Amino acid sequence: MPSIYCYSLKNTQSSVLTMRQFFSTLIIVVAFTFSPNVGAGEVTRAIFTIGVDNREPVIQVDSINSDTLTKISFFTELSNLEGHTVTHQWIYNDKIMFEKSFEVKGGRWRVWTSKAFQPDWSGIWIVNVLDTDRSLLESKSFEYQ
Repeated sequence: MPSIYCYSLKNTQSSVLTMRQFFSTLIIVVAFTFSPNVGAGEVTRAIFTIGVDNREPVIQVDSINSDTLTKISFFTELSNLEGHTVTHQWIYNDKIMFEKSFEVKGGRWRVWTSKAFQPDWSGIWIVNVLDTDRSLLESKSFEYQ
């Protein structure tokens, strides 16, 4: 079987790779390079909270009681989405109640939106995190009681 010689810049010793090893490595590199998720942006944290202090969520919540709280924040930490426009879309009873878009200006970007509730808005709320093309990056829900 023919061999390919590879030389290291750190030392002058050469190593021999068989064609099978070479093509196996090449296939892995090509698959990784052209994979659609490689380097793709993502939502690394998506949290409902009672507030944000110093760009961090204060207390995480899954539901709130209208007797104690009438406002909640939705915090997201974004990675590798620089240059994108990301939107928080608040939904109640299948109706979009509020949307806020953000220009992502860094590799790690933290944003949040807040919503005040009326007493008759009890039930399940959903917040979708949408990318520039309106594709869904993340979706979370909480209950307002």
